[in-house]
Amino acid sequence: MNEDGQKAPRSWIYLPVSGKFLIALIGAIAWMGFSIWAAELWLADLKYHVGAALAIFLVYGIAIIPGFMNAFMAISLLLDKRPPHPSLSAYPAISMLVAAYNEEASIEETLISIDRQNYPGPLQVIVINDGSTDGTSLVVQRVQNRYPWLTFVDLKKNGGKARALNIGFKEVLHNLVVTVDADSFLYRGALASIVERYLADPPNTRAVAGKILVRNSRQNWITRCQEWDYFHGIAAIKRVQSLFQGTLVAQGAFSVYDRAALVEVGGWPECVGEDIVLTWALLKAGYRVGHCEDACLFTNVPSTLKQLVKQRQRWARGMTEAFIKHPGILLKPRLSTFFIYWNLLFPWLDLAFTIGFIPGLAMALFGYYWIVGPMTLALIPAAFALSLLMFLIERRTFKKTGLVVRKNVQGFFFYVLLYSLLLQPASVLGYLDELFRRPKSWGTK
Repeated sequence: MNEDGQKAPRSWIYLPVSGKFLIALIGAIAWMGFSIWAAELWLADLKYHVGAALAIFLVYGIAIIPGFMNAFMAISLLLDKRPPHPSLSAYPAISMLVAAYNEEASIEETLISIDRQNYPGPLQVIVINDGSTDGTSLVVQRVQNRYPWLTFVDLKKNGGKARALNIGFKEVLHNLVVTVDADSFLYRGALASIVERYLADPPNTRAVAGKILVRNSRQNWITRCQEWDYFHGIAAIKRVQSLFQGTLVAQGAFSVYDRAALVEVGGWPECVGEDIVLTWALLKAGYRVGHCEDACLFTNVPSTLKQLVKQRQRWARGMTEAFIKHPGILLKPRLSTFFIYWNLLFPWLDLAFTIGFIPGLAMALFGYYWIVGPMTLALIPAAFALSLLMFLIERRTFKKTGLVVRKNVQGFFFYVLLYSLLLQPASVLGYLDELFRRPKSWGTK
């Protein structure tokens, strides 16, 4: 109301979440229709060379479906008006779980970053040493007296991250449970921000994922690439999924959960992708999972090609495990189910890219433009526009949190030109691992 007692005019039109979803969906379908029309000659030419079935598989997997996804992402990001999370008069007690395996070099700094949070509510931190073979246990024992909120659980045998978290969960005292990786560093105010977001989100929210950023980005070109992936792509995807009521992965690296909901779904499942399978269990139970874009945690990412490929194999295998363990989630009538079906398309897209686009690049170098040619080059401006939009949104978020986007030109160059050439084939290997039931190994990421 204004001073005259009259209702003040709105500066913008309110759109409910369902309305934003419908607008984004209609826009993406319209773009896909245009793409199908524009790709007619390309598809006809490719049919002549490889047959109709393979041509459709490749064209739709390389261009049409990814184009639909990119259009949906772009429109959704433009419509996303994320409400602020206000400060609280009193902050609830939280319990933190830190599962550690061979983290002698980083666990002390992780604890220092937790202490520097100065979280304004009761705090319990449980470090679970999962049978480390280095000096992780000695480091934690040495600093334990320094932190009155610290509880140490020392497991003598390595059993995997899920088992370690479930054992630590038995020591939890409070109703909000935060998980943090043992090689990570919490940025200032991260704990308060993620709790504020959790309490400000819709009442059926039972988990909120924080924002993960790369801590060791200056190490080499591999970590520089990943700096862009986490800042750029992963953050935007979580933002859009949260807008539509269902972030699909409350990652173990930094998320907050409701203790009772964790008990209800049975805690962390013993599998490669324990965090995604747990998140889907919460979604299947009817709960909402959110995302806090300004609760930042910096973590160490793989620094060698072998480690990076193994990580993305695990991620792909974890998604497959989630489908196997929770197939009924596909029948849940809610907006987040859209993204479950979206994930169902990833094996097709990754395989089309691996067996089509990569060989197509090599063929184009010799003058054969059947797969990679003028039509695929025409997709570059649209991809660039989406990338620019993601960048501007995340840079604005950085500014609010006091962070500055680093001038990582080399990393961006490799991210744009080489990243997918490595990671989509790695994802295909992950699907095959699960398909053929290859032995499972637990990593830290």
